[in-house]
Amino acid sequence: TSMEADVSWPRFVAIGTALALAVAVPLAIDRLVYRRRAIRFPWRTGERWPTPERAYLVAVPLLGWLILPWYFISSGAYENWPHITDGSELARFFVGVNAVGTWDELFFICTCFALLRRHLPVWLANVLQAVIFVSFLWELGYREWGPLLTAPFALLQGFIFSRTGSLTYVLIVHLLFDAVVFLAIVHAHNPEMFAIFLTTPAR
Repeated sequence: TSMEADVSWPRFVAIGTALALAVAVPLAIDRLVYRRRAIRFPWRTGERWPTPERAYLVAVPLLGWLILPWYFISSGAYENWPHITDGSELARFFVGVNAVGTWDELFFICTCFALLRRHLPVWLANVLQAVIFVSFLWELGYREWGPLLTAPFALLQGFIFSRTGSLTYVLIVHLLFDAVVFLAIVHAHNPEMFAIFLTTPAR
């Protein structure tokens, strides 16, 4: 199914189903056919994060606040998402952005990256998962010079996961970033909404 952004209920359900199956089918094959646990979702909750990791959680939304509005507005990439003003559609868009962000980590990191690094050096597995990750985000709407942002992000997510082994941590990082993505896209379409950014659309 097409990954073009659309918050109508039929598309919302269709894309959600496709993404869920993309995680569930490899997981089922891993468990039921190969009888192994190559695909895992290591939450590792309750662990104390070192100071650099806590600082990164602050840096991510701050960098997003500085960079994302400029990217979406200057490139016009925000037009790859629908112009939304209705409250229920905004709510669906917010849920959708965060659901896709969660799926990104379950599929690209815990599935693709995990399987690739069983057969390849970690660095190469990370590069390959990043290529797949960035290709998906391109289809989703991060076009123009978007890969200059999404490629480093994908590589960092893989690197951090390989170091921490914590899905919880990389997921929090991603959702913090996606919260700013949501605000920036809505603001780009509706300058009067979420007017907290340095870059404002010209009207």
